[in-house]
Amino acid sequence: MPMSESMNLNRVPFAELDLLREHRKGAPEIVWTANKTVPQCIEIARQFLQHTGRAILSRVSPELQTALDAEFGDAAYEWYDASRTAIIRGGHRVPATGGRVGLLTAGTSDQPRAEEAAIVCQEMGCEVYPFYDVGVAGLHRLFGPLEALLNQHDVDVIIVAAGMDGALPSVVSGLVDIPVIGLPTAVGYGMGGQGEAALLTMLQTCAPGLAVVNIDNGVGAGVTAALVANRAARCRKATVKE
Repeated sequence: MPMSESMNLNRVPFAELDLLREHRKGAPEIVWTANKTVPQCIEIARQFLQHTGRAILSRVSPELQTALDAEFGDAAYEWYDASRTAIIRGGHRVPATGGRVGLLTAGTSDQPRAEEAAIVCQEMGCEVYPFYDVGVAGLHRLFGPLEALLNQHDVDVIIVAAGMDGALPSVVSGLVDIPVIGLPTAVGYGMGGQGEAALLTMLQTCAPGLAVVNIDNGVGAGVTAALVANRAARCRKATVKE
């Protein structure tokens, strides 16, 4: 069988769609819509809906949102306003894996990228437990949510989104015995205000166990967290069987 057939690529004039990414990688394709035209995004969504039963589109512009409403408004069409993410469902339903992901943000302004990460985790079968606005400016706000994530929900991994000085992921990583994924966001003032300061702070952490994705890369944080959580869930199930 030719490699292109075995990998199930679907060609349209402007893209080669990776229809088996979820089976190969464990993570679905998320269509980055920025810098694509509205007709391109609509056609890509149609193809994924037809072949996989689901299309996930991120960073959706108001113009594209209007077109999606017109094209898929009668379908099982989900809209997430903070992150501007759209999910169009056909026959696809996400089975629960048992993976558990904690999600913290330093501020409410970090929610758009945190929501993006949460959506990806949910679309990979994980349960997500979010807490917003618990940053270092009022560190006492962190203690209750962190205790709930560790003791009540027993999460496998925690995503921590922060802009400004980006200090919260280091604080969390210094307190927990599970992996922490730092998600720097383009929130802040002046020099470094587009996420550079937050990214450098996270990369320079002295708290072990903190991995960092790029600025505003909610999808990358979500995929990484879900892969960790789903592996942990499989190990739990295997232990129970033994």
